[in-house]
Amino acid sequence: MIDLIDVHKGFGPKKVLQGVNLSIQTGTSMVIIGGSGTGKSVALKCVLGLITPDRGRILLDGKDTREGDRDAFLARFGMLFQGGALFDSLPVWQNVAFRLLRGSLKRPKAEAREIAIEKLRRVGLKPETADLFPAELSGGMQKRVGLARAIAAEPEIIFFDEPTTGLDPIMAGVINDLIREIVVEMGATAMTITHDMSSVRAIADNVAMLHDGVIKWSGPVSEMDNSGDPYLDQFIHGRAEGPIEAVR
Repeated sequence: MIDLIDVHKGFGPKKVLQGVNLSIQTGTSMVIIGGSGTGKSVALKCVLGLITPDRGRILLDGKDTREGDRDAFLARFGMLFQGGALFDSLPVWQNVAFRLLRGSLKRPKAEAREIAIEKLRRVGLKPETADLFPAELSGGMQKRVGLARAIAAEPEIIFFDEPTTGLDPIMAGVINDLIREIVVEMGATAMTITHDMSSVRAIADNVAMLHDGVIKWSGPVSEMDNSGDPYLDQFIHGRAEGPIEAVR
């Protein structure tokens, strides 16, 4: 469904992506791993068209993502942001129904609220949560609201940006399980960026290791532990010694 072909992106003298090649099959969950600052978020933003690559092509269903109707293109995506990115001034239900209250996906207000409450229920939050404000929620609840918003418009493709950042291990496990269940239930194509190996094992069908601006290894999560790739091996076992230089 998604193809990145020789994608390059730099910012001034800093070369971030230096020829990324990656394919994500329809209905599968791809997790991109790599250290901080390796370009995972840049790759994701390039797919969404928030950043324009310097070179290379990005295809969605075989068509260049730069062509065609931009609104129709974005309507196919849902996104769970790293920091939650909830609107402080809006109650929870309006955060969840944000896309359903405006633009090409607009629904009547009552219907949008109903869908929001249903999605909140799907992520384990009670209907009364709908009228609270983000500041009244715990970090784990905010992440669930973000997940409810990501699936509110029934997207074909969902992106997860560091979905467990800032959560304790138990809540991180809950979010990982929810993500896996929802992606399978919806038959969605998922792309996740993370450095949390528990998330990788919980939600990935396939894994890609990004380092030095290129994909060093890509394959099924079941082959990850015996990949034979020194970069991947060092990363997943958290070793200081290896081809990836640790910043001291």
